[in-house]
Amino acid sequence: MTSYYRPILHSDPHRPDGALTLAGGWLWFTHVEVLERGQGGRLVLAQDVPAAVRDRLTTPRADVAGLALDTPRIMGILNVTPDSFSDGGLFDDPAAALAHARAMEAVGADILDIGGESTRPGAAEVCVDDEVARTAPVIAAIRAGSAVPISIDTRKAPVAQAAIAAGASMVNDVAAFTYDPALADVTAKAQVPVCLMHAQGDPETMQADPRYDDVLLDVYDFLEARIAMAEAAGIARNQIIIDPGIGFGKTLQHNVTLLRGLSLYHSLGCAILLGASRKRFIGTLGHAPDAQDRVAGSVAVALHGVAQGVQILRVHDTKETRQALNLHMAMSGQASDG
Repeated sequence: MTSYYRPILHSDPHRPDGALTLAGGWLWFTHVEVLERGQGGRLVLAQDVPAAVRDRLTTPRADVAGLALDTPRIMGILNVTPDSFSDGGLFDDPAAALAHARAMEAVGADILDIGGESTRPGAAEVCVDDEVARTAPVIAAIRAGSAVPISIDTRKAPVAQAAIAAGASMVNDVAAFTYDPALADVTAKAQVPVCLMHAQGDPETMQADPRYDDVLLDVYDFLEARIAMAEAAGIARNQIIIDPGIGFGKTLQHNVTLLRGLSLYHSLGCAILLGASRKRFIGTLGHAPDAQDRVAGSVAVALHGVAQGVQILRVHDTKETRQALNLHMAMSGQASDG
């Protein structure tokens, strides 16, 4: 039976002798929960987990797109679309998109994520030409005046290729190379990092009736398989980021279960990205039906992610998240780069 290992994480300055540092970052652990399908979890000492697992948990994560991951990083969302769930139509004009990019960078975004196709529940596919036309010119304009790392949020190889040519330095694929396998080759040849996200179904149908045997472990197995595929395509494991895909083919309870168990995914040996900003479950739990009113809830989830060792926070509200992150890290006895 397969065993899975979830470190129990702490940030308290009174660190016991023998505690292990998580991924070269800001948290430590002395115990690990061992999970098996159909069984309750059991706690073991960190020193008693298999050496290969211990190595994956403790090895410092490599720089991604020039960013050190020994402190949490903020990825600012820039959707140049007419129909994204929260900000659709606000930045589909190139001038507005560029102004928003500059504003996010000014208030603390470490990386910008540019998307030209909405992946909200029920969204229809956008043709390649339209997606390129929306994203590549904006990326080129941002790059012309800034060295900020830029991620292209796409499922499609031609869109990523055009974005990289325009100055993008990372690929963020919500389909983890299952929609367009050629995207793996584009990423490998360009030698840029990639984020592989879990989703059950495509955006048009993913929220119809999502089901899992064990959502925490099913998502883990999917990500482990996609990491292996990416490595086989020539992408180094230390340049792979994983995302459990909050809200992508998940019910409210699925999302909560994933968030509570986030630290499990460190045992994959990759950096973790959390993209929960303004999503529907925040509105449901926080009594905020309008996505624009979910800032406080989004910041709360982001800080929970940081307490679980998440290295990259993908957010709409860059200024508010940066302010909260700076305070959180200071009160934890850490320093952030913001």
